[in-house]
Amino acid sequence: MTDITHPEVFHGLPVHTLPLPDPAGTPVRPPAASVAWRLDSQYALTFEETWQGFLAEVDTAQVRALLIGPWWKEEYVSFEPVVEAIVSDTHRFPALRALFLADVESEECEVSWLEMCDITPVLEALPLLEELSVRGGGDPVPDEEHLRLRPVRHRALRSLRFESGGLPGHVVRAVGASELPALEHLEFWFGTDWYGGDATVADLAPVLSGAAFPSLRRLGLQNSEIQDEIAAAVASAPVVARLDTLSLSMGTLSDTGAQALLDGQPLTHLSSLDLHHHYLSEPFVSRIRGLCARADVRVDLDGVDDLDLEDDEPRYVAVSE
Repeated sequence: MTDITHPEVFHGLPVHTLPLPDPAGTPVRPPAASVAWRLDSQYALTFEETWQGFLAEVDTAQVRALLIGPWWKEEYVSFEPVVEAIVSDTHRFPALRALFLADVESEECEVSWLEMCDITPVLEALPLLEELSVRGGGDPVPDEEHLRLRPVRHRALRSLRFESGGLPGHVVRAVGASELPALEHLEFWFGTDWYGGDATVADLAPVLSGAAFPSLRRLGLQNSEIQDEIAAAVASAPVVARLDTLSLSMGTLSDTGAQALLDGQPLTHLSSLDLHHHYLSEPFVSRIRGLCARADVRVDLDGVDDLDLEDDEPRYVAVSE
């Protein structure tokens, strides 16, 4: 398992968590534009109280990056009121360029338990947004909220990341059907079918063809139970020729997927290849490491700890629950 933790830097800015109200006095706050602001109700406030305090205490017209941490006071609740608050107050954030929805680490709530919702209104309300990260979604429990997205047209978005233990296929298809001409970085954590991760290689066709996103340079197709199938598709995908970095990490990549990559189109033009958390045998690790060394490609081949391939042990993605 990979521990999900809070980023220390977001959109190139140090992350600063808005402190809780202090009856003893007003804490010294950094200039609004100098940090990425993280909101965390810290089990003491409702999200509405946290949000209104933020609007009152910080010059939000200068805020460039915003992270939404735990938004519940007691029981886990839907993310929908958070989306509604952001959308209704977008006029207060003319400088906002980066947004992290559900910056929640494992100790606060497992990723598959986060009750996400339709995030499309956020993109529609923030046409100048350049970076969007979304964590959560998936767990297929009836009557609970799930991550949703409709195809959108957004001319400014440069980075889009979905971190999930079970990413729904309809979200992947919606991304592929979106018009995002500036998109340079796209990252999917697919997760497992048990938690709603039902995306297929076919869902990735618009991305892999290179037709969907002409500016794409960094691609992550990660944390998948079908990592070998993804690797085989990537081996002949037209988009690869223009990538600078490629990640097929965190999933169940085996020698089968590695052989497909070695037999496919050259990857030697990449600056970075990330395959960490894999199930490769040592001969394939050596072959890939040697190929990357000769081409001066940075490669991450850190494998799964205590792996015994001969025992035919179950293979797990890095992030599921």
